[in-house]
Amino acid sequence: MGIRGLMSFVEDHSNEFFTGLKLRDTKIVIDGYALFHRLCFTSNLELRCGGDYDSFADVVQKFFESLFACNICPYVILDGGCDISDKKLATIKDRAREKIQMAHSLSVGGSGYVCPLLIREVFIQVLIKLQVPFVQCFSEADRDIMTLANHWNCPVLSSDSDFCIFDLKTGFCPLNSFQWRNMNTIKDTQNYIPAKCFSLDAFCHHFSNMNKALLPLFAVLCGNDHINLPIMETFLSKARLPLGATSSKGRRHHRVLGLLNWLSHFANPTEALDNVLKYLPKKDRENVKELLCCSMEEYQQSQVKLQDFFQYGTYVCPDALNLGLPEWVLVALAKGQLSPFISDALVLKRTILHTQVENMQQPNAHRLSRPIRQIIYGLLLNASPHLEKTSRNVLPSRPLAFSEVERINKNIKTSIIDAVELPKDHSDLSKLTELSLRRRQMLLLETLKVKHTILEPIPASLKLPIAVSCYWLQHTESKAKLHHLQSLLLAMLVGPLMTIINSPGKEELQEDGAKMLYEEFQRVKAQTRLGTRLDLDTAHVFCQWQSCLQMGLYLNQLLSTPLPEPDLTRLYSGSLVHGLCQQLLASTSVESLLSTCPEAKQLYEHLFNATRSYAPAEIFLPKGKSNSKKKRQKKQDTSCSKNRGRTTAHSKCWYEGSNRFGLLMVENLEQHSEASDVE
Repeated sequence: MGIRGLMSFVEDHSNEFFTGLKLRDTKIVIDGYALFHRLCFTSNLELRCGGDYDSFADVVQKFFESLFACNICPYVILDGGCDISDKKLATIKDRAREKIQMAHSLSVGGSGYVCPLLIREVFIQVLIKLQVPFVQCFSEADRDIMTLANHWNCPVLSSDSDFCIFDLKTGFCPLNSFQWRNMNTIKDTQNYIPAKCFSLDAFCHHFSNMNKALLPLFAVLCGNDHINLPIMETFLSKARLPLGATSSKGRRHHRVLGLLNWLSHFANPTEALDNVLKYLPKKDRENVKELLCCSMEEYQQSQVKLQDFFQYGTYVCPDALNLGLPEWVLVALAKGQLSPFISDALVLKRTILHTQVENMQQPNAHRLSRPIRQIIYGLLLNASPHLEKTSRNVLPSRPLAFSEVERINKNIKTSIIDAVELPKDHSDLSKLTELSLRRRQMLLLETLKVKHTILEPIPASLKLPIAVSCYWLQHTESKAKLHHLQSLLLAMLVGPLMTIINSPGKEELQEDGAKMLYEEFQRVKAQTRLGTRLDLDTAHVFCQWQSCLQMGLYLNQLLSTPLPEPDLTRLYSGSLVHGLCQQLLASTSVESLLSTCPEAKQLYEHLFNATRSYAPAEIFLPKGKSNSKKKRQKKQDTSCSKNRGRTTAHSKCWYEGSNRFGLLMVENLEQHSEASDVE
């Protein structure tokens, strides 16, 4: 949620509404959504290339280490899926449009703030690694956060202006004044983090000691994410709201000021609401009153007791229980083992496909992963008979239909797609976990169109990314080139390299080689960040890969991880991958890059061999080799010798020199490609 203009208004009056804190020795309830956005956008991270997840993970780790150093015990609360009532749909769509505009701006060298696609999953992995307690709510988390903080008498850390409305016993600390990077010390022994705490009492005192109970009405009249009634403009235009003596900036602050001053004249919400309705046409009053009262309830205590989750590992959510969902699904959602994407598909039969920094002139990158989503939807089809009432957005005549809110050009569109009907033993969600590991693995790999034997030489942590890469390569829409594949696979070596470097038992020579390669990767990454122009086609190809990885992850999670979940924090770094692309296109070969570290070279060969058999033959052809039949016929006499010459020069770029038959294989691929065109 969020009230338009309120946060900037209270910050303009920070001396009046905030008190300074030296935060230490306390629990703190953290709005997870607000935190990972804040850390992503204020840490000088690269946002154009699809996410430097390693750098983001390091920032998150440093944040929590600062808290631990001050004996602050964090409890992170994450939003779940969309509200069952779907009352935020208009807001969600508006934000989706805004993200498209910002993504476009970033793609052409402008400014903007768009979270990389897998940022939430990376954030959760860091929480797990650091053993930070967290829970994922069934839907929006604000009320549950407020209720938990009041139960524990501890502050809330967020950037959501709704926490200026909630009656919090110990207050609300805005993230933008939470100075975790500037930790201080008292008497050389006790660390603390300087912070500011919003005082609801001071805020109400400023407005003639107004009743706190009036603030939820203020929020809904001002307009929040849940309600935006055009008819309220009638009230605002007729009421002649008093601005008072306080100076302010812009029309939005005038509205905030005027409403607060006007409401301060009333003793309670009932009296104030009656006076609001007087300004509206009689025929609209009852309907508006009902909507306003319903929206005001969003600021009351929640029935959910999240403290039970942190104490016993489970909690009761009435909304979720009423839907009759399988117990294992509720547990997995609470533990963040299933994404909100899954609960949206389950509850509303509608999902939101988040736009990346991609080529806006091409079909959105999520098109490539649609077949994976159709399997996910197929698994969710028969979850509970109670769900039929909630999935109102889908065509009644198409029982398999799910809707997806996706980008089309620079706008959004709701597309209807059908789930894949699965065999009976796969279509009962309550019994999905009872399927054998082999059958769950088989369904995953069949969806990704990959044979299990291909993955046998691959380390466990990379099996899923490699399977996803094989899926990605098989789609003609991806337009992946050899250097794209090479760059992705090289970037996947970062995690194993760090393992070698940090392993005490490794020989010094091995460690030095791994360090040299790791440092070279860091140099490439840093160089890419120095303002290199974004190659939009390359960016789009990697966005497609990330979408495939995201949906592969979600399917793997839904099937209770038949393949190990990869460490996303060290799997993909956009700056590194884009930088490697540029180097490989210029003059560098994979062989020369890996020459310092035989272990990395051997692993790369395994990864390359696994993916190679799924790639279209033409991606291995030398640069400049055309697949056009017309061009080939036109230049048949002259191109043959030239291309063979290029093949010899290029062979080391696509396949490491350990295979002495590499050149022969390139020539065979050329012949295979030509034969295919003739057919």
